[in-house]
Amino acid sequence: MLALMGAVLCLVSAACFGAMAIFGKLAYDAGVTPGALLLVRFTLAAALLGLVLLARPELRRPAARGRVLVTAIGLGAVGYALQAGLFFAALQRMDASLLSLILYTYPILVTVAAVLLGRDRLTRRRTLALVAASAGTLLVLLGAGGGTFDPAGTALAGAAAVVYTAYILVADTVVHRVAPVVLSALVMTGAAASFAVRAAVTGGVGTDFAPRGWFWLACIAVISTVVAMLTFFAGLGRIGPSAAAILSTLEPVVTTALAALTLVESLTPAQLAGGVLVLASVAVIQQRGGGSVSSSAPSPRPFRPGHLTRLATRPRGTRALRRAVRLDRPR
Repeated sequence: MLALMGAVLCLVSAACFGAMAIFGKLAYDAGVTPGALLLVRFTLAAALLGLVLLARPELRRPAARGRVLVTAIGLGAVGYALQAGLFFAALQRMDASLLSLILYTYPILVTVAAVLLGRDRLTRRRTLALVAASAGTLLVLLGAGGGTFDPAGTALAGAAAVVYTAYILVADTVVHRVAPVVLSALVMTGAAASFAVRAAVTGGVGTDFAPRGWFWLACIAVISTVVAMLTFFAGLGRIGPSAAAILSTLEPVVTTALAALTLVESLTPAQLAGGVLVLASVAVIQQRGGGSVSSSAPSPRPFRPGHLTRLATRPRGTRALRRAVRLDRPR
């Protein structure tokens, strides 16, 4: 029963994360600008997470101090803010479903980076997964038809995946030293501060959009950030990181399905085939037994975007990185 509840919570989390691009598109339709969206999202999320920490003191331990505190805020102010900015800039130019598939290459990029940095080695399983992911990504990009492919949007989406990869590699140095909800709150606070400074320098953000725009902004902050993160925390503690990571591959599936239902977006057959290859590759890489690194379980996680987790052992290894990939998602 505990495992079933954990799986349900992880699937709820994946669905919440997957809906974020749809909420973003609907917010844009209401006249919301990317600057306003990002500032409101991170400010509201940071405030809500602060309230959670006030209400649940046990979630504050261990607290962030000294260099860890600075690094956590910097992760939000620089890494997560940049990734989110690229993601929502790409969302202005391309379909939400295609964007989600391109962004979802980041677990593969983390694995490649870990090998190049000497933190892990390639195994036959990982090699096959990387080849399949590369083929899938190629199909996703080349399979666009009927004007659905935007080169600039694709470049922004790819840059978001690369920046998120770098964010995860840096976050891997601190995620095991601070409570996950504390770290997430700090990341959100750093990102909110970054966009607040940007708004002050550029003359503020416009709020003269339709009233429904506030509703979609609240959905992004509450559903696709805070609820998504907290349900993942709860699910991860019940079923462990590998199962949670594999269940999280539901995210781009949810995005694609919701885009078809609400935005009348569709992927070509080639893109769908490519998306299946990418998701299958991510699931394979996340499974236990794929390499030589030990598989001790971490304590509860982050989002993806601000979603991070403490790692119990081998905090610098790729096993830890693969946990951080799913246990630490922005979007």
